[in-house]
Amino acid sequence: MVSRVQTKEQTLSWLKTISGELATATLKRLEELSWYGDMPPGRRSAVGLVAQAGITSFIHWFDDPGSTPWIAADVFGAAPRELLRSVSLTQTLQLIKVTVDVVEERLKGRDESLREPILLYSREIAFAAADVYARAAEARGLWDVRLEALIIDSILTGEYDDELPSRIAALGWHGHGEVSVLVGCTPPQLDVDALRRTARHLDADVLIGVQGSRLVLVIGRAHPTRAYGAEVGDLVLRPFLEIATALESGFGEGQLVLGHEVASLVEASRSAKAALAGFAVARAWRGSTRPTLADDLLPERALAGDPLARSTLVNRIYRPLQAHSEELLATLWCYLDNGRSLEATARELFVHPNTVRYRLRRASDVIGWDTTGARESLILRAALILGSIAEPEGQTRKKRR
Repeated sequence: MVSRVQTKEQTLSWLKTISGELATATLKRLEELSWYGDMPPGRRSAVGLVAQAGITSFIHWFDDPGSTPWIAADVFGAAPRELLRSVSLTQTLQLIKVTVDVVEERLKGRDESLREPILLYSREIAFAAADVYARAAEARGLWDVRLEALIIDSILTGEYDDELPSRIAALGWHGHGEVSVLVGCTPPQLDVDALRRTARHLDADVLIGVQGSRLVLVIGRAHPTRAYGAEVGDLVLRPFLEIATALESGFGEGQLVLGHEVASLVEASRSAKAALAGFAVARAWRGSTRPTLADDLLPERALAGDPLARSTLVNRIYRPLQAHSEELLATLWCYLDNGRSLEATARELFVHPNTVRYRLRRASDVIGWDTTGARESLILRAALILGSIAEPEGQTRKKRR
């Protein structure tokens, strides 16, 4: 018993003597790894400190194997935080292997009794490394969730600040160009990963936020998609309505409304406001689909007091008709007032019904809405009413004549 203790003490003394030599040999061997050579000097120095800490830790562990959990944690605890982001788990395991190989080569023919402790310790270090990276990934996941929720809240409230672009970049947003916001009901079991997978298959990226009973998705295209039969390089943009339709199954039952496109993610609050206003009134339209475009709910939104819907109706319908031709505006007013009857409109205006048809077609070309459609008649009437209200007193009646 006494001789074995003396042997261990002698081995410990020898290990402490050659610890510096082992560290130097390890650093030289690391130069053979391509990723280590590509690192800036500061990070190479940090990796070297980890290797030295591993050798020192092994010597302490050999003296007291019961200290494994603490010693193993100390090896990686000495590493600067940015090292975990720049060195992968695979590279860390390569670092452990190099260190173990150097120690084994130095011990070969000297003390074979150390071989088993080295193997046991390297196993403990490998598990400790995996634990460190797993904890870092978990912490990053929780941080990403909080950051994503903060960005969604900023978009919904419209509280833009200078930090929003940097937050979006930190989250790893892959979308570019136009953005649209989709609002629906939160399902009983929300599968965030399934929504993200579906978006990736559609060449899109999404930000996901839960606002009580509402599920909000900010959708951006990751890159253009090649159309079927198109030439190489001839790329098209996938419609947001197509993307929203594919994501529909990830929402709960109820209304699903897609806001209009905006130029970039920092402008997404305008699309979000339209989608939220549409979501609040979508049940008022019996013919609403799933998903429904927020712009298809303009009259309901205007009746509910949405200022964006009111200005949209006036600026997209009333103002263009007024600027193009007072005749078209008066014809459309008369057509709607007469229950969309061509004959009644023609009699009131003292023109032929074909003239009425021609003017209505011209009006459709100007505003982009079908002036003879049943649903469109509600949209157009709301636009004309709101536009008339916005006109100076006494001028509207004159124009309608």
